[in-house]
Amino acid sequence: MKIDSSLPLEYSTEENRLKIFGFWIFLGAEIVLFATLFTVYFTLQTRTGSGPNGAEIFELTPVLWETFLLLTSSFTIGLGVHAMRIGNKKAMMAFFIITLLLGLGFLAIEIDEFVTYVNEGATIRTSAFLSALMTLLGTHGLHVTFGFFWGVAILMQVASRGLNPQTANKAFIFSLYWHFLDVVWIFIFSFVYLKGLIS
Repeated sequence: MKIDSSLPLEYSTEENRLKIFGFWIFLGAEIVLFATLFTVYFTLQTRTGSGPNGAEIFELTPVLWETFLLLTSSFTIGLGVHAMRIGNKKAMMAFFIITLLLGLGFLAIEIDEFVTYVNEGATIRTSAFLSALMTLLGTHGLHVTFGFFWGVAILMQVASRGLNPQTANKAFIFSLYWHFLDVVWIFIFSFVYLKGLIS
């Protein structure tokens, strides 16, 4: 395996570069998935039937906390990648751990949000609007949950094998995934919650 030391560790082999390119293609498919879910939501957002609309169930404070936690996690994972590139394993792991803890905080608030909806009688079966909303939010939440366990697995590999072209490549690809989830959330925050609160 030929290693190009002039490149960052995650790009240092041809195999690594191909894996990163392949992951960008995968993210393209993820964009299509979420674009479809957003399209369904925008089509059904006014079809509330006898159930509540967004303005009646959305609460800004928890959504702001969710946004703060995810955007902060995007910053900390960026610091983790920087630490990885300068060979600081401990700092890289620390920033990745902070990122995952912030992700857990986000999930805790989202689960509480879903429980509140259900307790208020707003379930996935109440209306087309709520069905589309919960499918969109749930799909994003499942992606964050998967990302948490993926991040834990990467940390275990870095802890046992150290920073090398393989572990650095995996960590960098994970960071791309995490940034993608943050971008999706910005769209959810802007076009679902904020738009729903003022409509």
